[in-house]
Amino acid sequence: MPSLDALQVAGHVVIVRVDFNVPLADDGAGGRVITDTGRIHAALPTIEYLREHRARILLLAHLGRPKGVVTPEASLEPVAQELSRVLSIDVPLAADLAQARDELNRASDGGVVVLENIRFDARETSKDPAERAALARELADLGDFFVSDGFGVVHREQASVTELAAFLPHAAGRLVERESAVFSQLLAQPQRPYVVILGGSKVSDKLGVIGNLIPHVDRLLIGGGMAFTFLAAQGFSVGDSLLEADQLATVEAYLEQASRRGIEVVLPVDVMVADRFAADADIKVVAADEIPNGWMGVDIGPKTMEEFARYIAAAGTIVWNGPMGVFEMEPFAA
Repeated sequence: MPSLDALQVAGHVVIVRVDFNVPLADDGAGGRVITDTGRIHAALPTIEYLREHRARILLLAHLGRPKGVVTPEASLEPVAQELSRVLSIDVPLAADLAQARDELNRASDGGVVVLENIRFDARETSKDPAERAALARELADLGDFFVSDGFGVVHREQASVTELAAFLPHAAGRLVERESAVFSQLLAQPQRPYVVILGGSKVSDKLGVIGNLIPHVDRLLIGGGMAFTFLAAQGFSVGDSLLEADQLATVEAYLEQASRRGIEVVLPVDVMVADRFAADADIKVVAADEIPNGWMGVDIGPKTMEEFARYIAAAGTIVWNGPMGVFEMEPFAA
């Protein structure tokens, strides 16, 4: 995919697919607050480049899995508010394509518009290529160029990720360029042992990464919220911990593939658990196979930290993607 620098964007509308699938929590006043803005800040180099080059920008992203149903808890409103704050401009949230067109027509060069959760349209994730293509055509009608900058979603066969690139001149954004370069180098000439540490909340966000790395790595260390889907795939009870039940079969397949290749997948042996998702929750450390009902895993435990540290110290190459726990809340931060 060409570089962003290859596009002559001045005075044009650039549609950018980003990864704003950010974690949210109740703010105590009936609203939702972003607990980790890392993905938003990761997209800023592309957004700022396009603004500096006088493009009008339409940002496409998803949040959660609304499956074509408009739900307030999956709204990108908190994302638009955060972008308004960090960019120091008004960033409107367009409820649909018609409103997006109106907002773009009103925008000055350098303006930014966020389209509401693209997965509110069921065609985005449809299994029917014709349905995805139809949505992609409608999206393409809003812009002149397409930029792919959602590294966490580039592996997905979805309208705003794959099909849209077929309808517009396109390029890779700064994040995709940077991450792709890192992975290319690591895949080509890693020093051994090659250890990959994966964390974060969602297995589904890492599927492409896991699939690409398994043929090359020596050891995978799994932490964060995604570890509980791996533990469940091995038959452990995970209480009220984050669990992506629809990914269990995929995780089981990856574990089997890793076993066949002689790759060690290291899961937590102990975890910190909380009785609720709150800074004043009761917490304790339990064995990974002894998570009580009604409790949720919020971090790896001290024995796991020691084990991970040993593997890291002995590694020749280390790739680390994602946190090991809910670091945003001090009691849960390792």
